[in-house]
Amino acid sequence: MFDYTGQIVRATAGRDKGGIFCVVGMDQERTMLLLADGKRRKISHPKAKKPGHVIHLTDSRHSFDHPVVRGVQQGEPVSDRALRRALAAFKEGYSLG
Repeated sequence: MFDYTGQIVRATAGRDKGGIFCVVGMDQERTMLLLADGKRRKISHPKAKKPGHVIHLTDSRHSFDHPVVRGVQQGEPVSDRALRRALAAFKEGYSLG
């Protein structure tokens, strides 16, 4: 399965429906995405969601170039505060564009 780490997604199912998250990893079987937003879902305890329950707002062609997202992709430690700020910057640019 494709590695979605570092992509920005919107949840389409569950109690977090409509929320914007960053994919911080995948589970052991690589069937579930691990999502975090830095506020309700911390990086230390990400939400596991099936890939069919999210909409990808970024992909390999249209990525969100932010130092925090690059850090997530490279496996570097990222703080929840930095992730919140990166997602806020994405939301601001996404709503305008």
